[in-house]
Amino acid sequence: MKHLPLSLLAVLLCSCSSFWRWEPIDGGGAGGSDAVQRRAGPGEYQVQGGDTVYSIAFRNSLDYRSLAAWNGIGGNYLIYPGQILRLRPPNGSTGGGSNPPIVASRSSGTGNGASARTVVVKPTGTSTAPVPTGPYNWRWPASGTVLRGFALPASKGLDITDKLGAPVYAAAPGRVVYSGSALKGYGELIIVKHDETYLSAYGYNRRRLVEEGDAVTGGQQIGEIGMGPESRPVLHFEIRRAGQPVNPSALLPAR
Repeated sequence: MKHLPLSLLAVLLCSCSSFWRWEPIDGGGAGGSDAVQRRAGPGEYQVQGGDTVYSIAFRNSLDYRSLAAWNGIGGNYLIYPGQILRLRPPNGSTGGGSNPPIVASRSSGTGNGASARTVVVKPTGTSTAPVPTGPYNWRWPASGTVLRGFALPASKGLDITDKLGAPVYAAAPGRVVYSGSALKGYGELIIVKHDETYLSAYGYNRRRLVEEGDAVTGGQQIGEIGMGPESRPVLHFEIRRAGQPVNPSALLPAR
């Protein structure tokens, strides 16, 4: 590689470290000049270093697919620092209407051979048509005790305490779409995409053991429990359906 031109070598090295992100060398690219000329207004967000489409959607309780569609972002979900994204549907449209109910397989145990039953969680004012959630059963992401349950708007998930450094497990198979600390209030955060509808999130890790783009299996260790905002070891765990927080206790197996 010592005989490669320096410019080519720089491109190769940079491309190995990026995933759904683009760190511009000269501030250019589609929309780059627009981002330089103005700041984000109401209902908009200016992309920061370390952001991904998934993390921005997660922060704003949006479906990542809707966020991409509203901003003309392609299937590679490539964004760049300084880019201004709309956080609302264009032209005053509703962006897809109300959410359907959540239907998931809730296992009666933690092993692969556990039986499953159907759990339906109905948002207010919606129909009861089933929505498939993929061929998997949810697993508990940690072995500790639940300190705080799901209660919107204050709590969007579960706070689970265990000893510092205890394992954090993927709640279902999927792919890591965020691994970092750019989301305020979540510490070292991991987000796993399970299918086109469901994401799960794991906050306050002491150490993250996976990177963006990694495929994970259900029950695989992906992190270690770290210190939460109340100075005690805690894992903050969320499940999002089409961008919206849902009660993990309705999907996880009974203990």
